[in-house]
Amino acid sequence: MNKPVLMLACVLALAACGDRQAEQAAAAAAQARQQEQQAEELGKRFDSAVAGGDWDMARIHGVALLDQYPKSATAKRIAPKVEEIKAKAEAEREQRRLDNLWAYAQVNAAGGIQRSAMIYSQDNVDVDGSGAKPVQLVFRDHPKWKRSSYLVLQGGDFAKACYRSCPVTVVVDDGKPRRMSANRPDTDEAIAMFIDDDKTLWKLAGEAKRLQISFPLANGDSPTVIFETGGLDPKQMPGW
Repeated sequence: MNKPVLMLACVLALAACGDRQAEQAAAAAAQARQQEQQAEELGKRFDSAVAGGDWDMARIHGVALLDQYPKSATAKRIAPKVEEIKAKAEAEREQRRLDNLWAYAQVNAAGGIQRSAMIYSQDNVDVDGSGAKPVQLVFRDHPKWKRSSYLVLQGGDFAKACYRSCPVTVVVDDGKPRRMSANRPDTDEAIAMFIDDDKTLWKLAGEAKRLQISFPLANGDSPTVIFETGGLDPKQMPGW
């Protein structure tokens, strides 16, 4: 190959190489712009969820943005906020869980409407050797019998002394134990025991995240059950 031809070949090779590099740079720039646009779109969704107080959705968009487009300008903008959003979303989920532990009912009764708020114990307890079962705490407002609070067992029975009067021990969160009087009605309709000071117990349930109640059983045991009361909705029981 003569010298002019060789020089021309080199020039063409360099031009082709330059074209490929330019094409690659252009493609990379286009991809970067596309990713930035996608990041901005996720960022808008994140901002909208934050503005609306939807912390769980904000968490989803924020985490997705940081995972998929970590080098984007939008990711750098929201990164300082994401941990706080995660904490708020977790608190929101926990509050929903606590809310859902309570059940409320309104039924017609002689003279008006009976309202009740009910929650089961966090853990089951074996009260008679037949296996662990839940204990229920009920607050009731009856048009005739008025307000009351009571524990309900699924088996076994409370101590015989409770048919007259017996103490239960109540602890709010990590507070000091307090004794409250209780009584077991002499009836077979339900294995229930009233806690006499329903007004105070309702107030404690509304203030507490956890309400612990220890009570005496017919078999001599005194189990302690925990009710996660932090989701109580006072509006369900007007006047309490």
